[in-house]
Amino acid sequence: MTDLPPTTAQHVVIYTDGACKGNPGPGGWGAMLTSGDTVKELFGGEMGTTNNRMEMTAVIEALAALKRPCRVTLYLDSEYVRKGITEWISGWKARGWRTAAKQPVKNIDLWQKLDNLITSSGHTIEWRWVKGHAGDPGNERADALANKGVVLALSRG
Repeated sequence: MTDLPPTTAQHVVIYTDGACKGNPGPGGWGAMLTSGDTVKELFGGEMGTTNNRMEMTAVIEALAALKRPCRVTLYLDSEYVRKGITEWISGWKARGWRTAAKQPVKNIDLWQKLDNLITSSGHTIEWRWVKGHAGDPGNERADALANKGVVLALSRG
């Protein structure tokens, strides 16, 4: 657990999403960060990936874009990422990055990157699940950005 940032820490609201056309297949990630009147949008993509990897990459890229410790409210529609980081990761680490069934954790590279980013950033993060494709404006925008990432990946081949 990191020390809480001062109450003067900037509050940032982040929406993230991942998309994949085929699983595996070409994928994209998107993130929308807002603080006050400032909005920053990020997206990217890659070939031969999975939806879960794109969901995780969206969170990693959004948090990495913050330049100083912030109070973050992070909305995502991936229970895999939310539960992984808030419930499962401590057990995985205690078991040497193995699941309860003694299998290697999938996407270990991204889990370790996310874990290191969170523990070294000084951010306090409130993880909030939001139902995907249900009309939430922030989630819909993150989804549109993730789909732009798919197009980007396809254009690069």
